[in-house]
Amino acid sequence: MQESTAIKTTHYLTQNEIDQLLEKVEYIIMAAPSPDTFSETPIHFTIFLNTTQELPNDIKDAVLEKFLSENNIKNPIHIMSQLSPVGFATTKQNTPMPMLLIQPQDIMSIPHKYLHVIDFLADSSSYKEVKKDSLTGWSYVYENEA
Repeated sequence: MQESTAIKTTHYLTQNEIDQLLEKVEYIIMAAPSPDTFSETPIHFTIFLNTTQELPNDIKDAVLEKFLSENNIKNPIHIMSQLSPVGFATTKQNTPMPMLLIQPQDIMSIPHKYLHVIDFLADSSSYKEVKKDSLTGWSYVYENEA
């Protein structure tokens, strides 16, 4: 397995830039390598739903099931589904990288928006570049695309 390298950020988006970025976004899906100890679930998925609403449990379950089936994802474990602070940073990629903010100092210093985040480890045959090359990637899905 290749060693993954940190993605260099060039700028954190401001609150206004975040609001503009998310204007027509339905969700963002991010895939990254899981820690090596999770060989049965080699991909760390994070789904950022563009809503600031707390979702009821039955809706959370239905949304997760939809993502699992549409993306050929199996064996999800360590599932977190809740409103969480999300910052965005520019990188060498075309679209800003979403960042789930966990550390208090990051939440205090990086502009962010609370979005509903579904975070879990799993496996999928659709994300070979994550498993084979240890690459991290994200895709924005817009309201009229889904």
